[in-house]
Amino acid sequence: MTHHFYLRFASFLLFISLVSCQSDYEKMESRELASGKQVNDLFFDLRLGMDRKEFFEVCWKKNKEGVLTNGPTELSVEHSLVLPSGHEAKMRFYPKFEGDKIYVMPIEFTYEGWAPWNEELTAEKLREDVVALFEKWYGEGFLEVSDKDKTKVAFVKIDGNRRIRVFKKHLSAVRVEIEDLPVLKKLKEDKNS
Repeated sequence: MTHHFYLRFASFLLFISLVSCQSDYEKMESRELASGKQVNDLFFDLRLGMDRKEFFEVCWKKNKEGVLTNGPTELSVEHSLVLPSGHEAKMRFYPKFEGDKIYVMPIEFTYEGWAPWNEELTAEKLREDVVALFEKWYGEGFLEVSDKDKTKVAFVKIDGNRRIRVFKKHLSAVRVEIEDLPVLKKLKEDKNS
């Protein structure tokens, strides 16, 4: 009888220590994936799970409205905007498809007028600006995560299946990746099996 009590108590302590070892990010991911919520909204009437044909139709419509234009490369869509700081910027994007459906939306932001000597328009300030914009679009709750030596910093928010990551790409650009996390995990699993 006493043996069972100690065994249960030890199991409980082990469970608590394992749960407490999870990072804030891991806790957020587990909680959101377990919620079963489907959050597919992206921006400009685009969404995760949208098929390729509908993506092009929405972009064509937004182009006619003057919201979107062709980007500088063959496969990119561009939007000019003013960020919360008041600085003008470009937002360029083009989705990744799996089974002809959007599962990742990579986005790149750059300030207009960026120059290496302009301290008002650094990539770090751009990242702050993009996080502020995304908090307006998707709500607050972005979590700062980094590697052990803090050389790589990202801001992450997960709502149900949708993960948003904002990070510095290079000296003048910030990259955002909006992903359908279950699809991403399944693709990774399939690749490893």
